[in-house]
Amino acid sequence: MKHPFGDRAIRFLTMLMLPLFVGACSLPPPPERVPSSAFGPEHTAETRLGRASAAQVARQRDGKSGVHALFDPLEAFAARMLLAEAAEKSLDVQYYIWHADQTGTLLMQALVDAADRGVRVRLLLDDGGTSGLDDRLAALAEHPQIEVRLFNPFVLRWPKPMGYLTDFSRANRRMHNKSFTADNQATIIGGRNMGDEYFGATDGVLFSDLDVLAIGPIVPEVSADFDRYWASASAWPVQAILPAAGAEGLAPLARDAARIRNSPEARAYADAVRNTAFVNDHLQQRVALDWSVVRMVSDDPAKGLAKEERGGLLVDQLYHLLGAPQRSLSLVSPYFVPTAAGVQALAAMRQRGVAVQILTNAYEATDVPLVHAGYAKRRKPLLKSGVALYEMQSTATGGKDPVARLNPLGSSGSSLHAKTFAVDGERAFVGSFNFDPRSALLNTELGFLIDSPVLAKRIESAFETQVPKRSYTLALSDSGKVVWRDFADPPVVHKVEPGSSWWSRAGLTALSWLPIEWLL
Repeated sequence: MKHPFGDRAIRFLTMLMLPLFVGACSLPPPPERVPSSAFGPEHTAETRLGRASAAQVARQRDGKSGVHALFDPLEAFAARMLLAEAAEKSLDVQYYIWHADQTGTLLMQALVDAADRGVRVRLLLDDGGTSGLDDRLAALAEHPQIEVRLFNPFVLRWPKPMGYLTDFSRANRRMHNKSFTADNQATIIGGRNMGDEYFGATDGVLFSDLDVLAIGPIVPEVSADFDRYWASASAWPVQAILPAAGAEGLAPLARDAARIRNSPEARAYADAVRNTAFVNDHLQQRVALDWSVVRMVSDDPAKGLAKEERGGLLVDQLYHLLGAPQRSLSLVSPYFVPTAAGVQALAAMRQRGVAVQILTNAYEATDVPLVHAGYAKRRKPLLKSGVALYEMQSTATGGKDPVARLNPLGSSGSSLHAKTFAVDGERAFVGSFNFDPRSALLNTELGFLIDSPVLAKRIESAFETQVPKRSYTLALSDSGKVVWRDFADPPVVHKVEPGSSWWSRAGLTALSWLPIEWLL
């Protein structure tokens, strides 16, 4: 039986025990934060990245930015490595999770290599996703060119989940943003964290994901947003939280990176990265860019302390910019918890004639069954209203399938992780935002709203071609029960949740009764 309790369930259980632990372990007085800000584009115009983009940007009108969607996980890794290697002035890097695995180690060493060249590196990580990195982060912070800050840090380093007991209201709010910006000239934002499963470098769970690389006027906006997170009350210099690094400093990181580079597995992965279309196009200076009006949406970082300004929520910004869909909404979210209000809103769209189609994870593919319980109880009313529901199968073919490289929802894997939607075949969103109460009300998020019919229609067309082949199509039986149809030959109709047992279904039903939807 798949264990129904994930990270979000732990947060709920610790909330119940909170009165026993409040005050037992709290943050020290706020430390002095050395102010810094992004270099202006005028200071980086003569860098390689600045010169490379200047001519293309100069030809554009109406404030358009150049975007390149990174569907393939190998290309997504290559793009980050190339930016780190090309940077001459600065790297501003902000992530929710950073793993100490192959790709995480290589990317961290790339930051050190850049700093050794004189590049200023600012690394802002959510402390909930830094497991096993304390020694490395402390060592990074001792490099004269690197600053490291932790968002909403845990004072108790092990076991970290105890932090939810001691300071639940703060620890329950995480920084889910993801951005990688070089020289304030090029940036990558999207759904991927730093780890092998996000870059197709593991035999375990692969998250089907999506990022965009951007140049042009949107980049300084991302840099300004990084600055406000960097200066926020939730961003603590790592020296105020972690003990000083050991005598070896960054030597263990360098040794691990060298060992990984020399391993047969990493050499095979590096060969695959070098053979991607993105790398070849980059070497030929012909990376295709979609020039579009791009608007950044981002939560007020004060949301991390429940002190955001009115109108400072990403969901409010999205609603203001988008308005109501007129013809179609195609939505992809790994953690989809629409709530009763969301079901009503989607049903109202259907009543207006808007076509609504949604792709999320099937139970067998999700890595957070508790969240699946919050979604499952909303399936029947969504289907009754005419919403088309698809659930990604865990048996979808992995990165070995060459067709997967063409998938606009990311290379296929055993679990969906992309967060994107298309509206009316004209605009597309790409970012970190999940369509659940946690993203809306608790975690901070970041994304781009892109006026790109090319990207929007590519997402829409995936629902017509690839999604049905890699997902269960949900429907209501004559008796009103949810059924799952797969794309087998001949098709198979599943009358119970695929991949579930009687016990797991009972557990999910029980979880769906709990009043914890606001935590999901």
